[in-house]
Amino acid sequence: MNIDFWYNQHLDNKPTTHYWQVLDSHEKTQADKFKNPLLQQRYIAAHGFLRNTLAQYLNEQSESLHIQKTTQGKPYLVDYPELAFNLSHTRKHTAVVVAKNCQLGVDIEQCKPRASLAALVQKCFSHEETVYWQQLPEAEQIREFYQFWTRKEAFVKATGFGIAVGLRECAINPDKPQSFSAVPANCGLASDWQCRDIAIGEGICAALVANKTIAAVKIIHSHRGILASMGDL
Repeated sequence: MNIDFWYNQHLDNKPTTHYWQVLDSHEKTQADKFKNPLLQQRYIAAHGFLRNTLAQYLNEQSESLHIQKTTQGKPYLVDYPELAFNLSHTRKHTAVVVAKNCQLGVDIEQCKPRASLAALVQKCFSHEETVYWQQLPEAEQIREFYQFWTRKEAFVKATGFGIAVGLRECAINPDKPQSFSAVPANCGLASDWQCRDIAIGEGICAALVANKTIAAVKIIHSHRGILASMGDL
């Protein structure tokens, strides 16, 4: 299976009028709930970028796409359920993944020091992940925390259950970070799932997860064209 990974870095001082025009009424209502203008702008840019990206695959107008959510809150295309997609954004960075006929998730995070990292590891990491992280040199712990975190978040988003499925229950094999050593019982077999880390730039971690064998991931920058095509990593 091939997966497209779309990346966009929105400039905070850039107008979002062209994105606002393609949002549906629900998305506009959600955007209006933001009291912080910057957070509102980033929401509009992320969801507008998602719609513009999906429209390229479907030969449809971005504003005409009918996006609904499952009872657990995972978005899907009503008229094109075979086209799997997922969205993640942090600050001005947005990632969208697109594939066909699979469960698919993505997460992108900005790596930043946090006093609570060790506590989050104890709460959200499996035993083997915790042991691995604690043995790392301190200089590597921040980056590796976010790398594991994005993998886990991408997994729970791919399942459609969100963090309610249990971050500790989805365990990445530290020796083979493209594979899972355990997943929740209602998510099939650990061997059904694969993970890929996506290299974007310094200070950013990103990962995608799918429930099929990943043959290749194509990274596409919205302004620069194809950055890379990665084979079976």
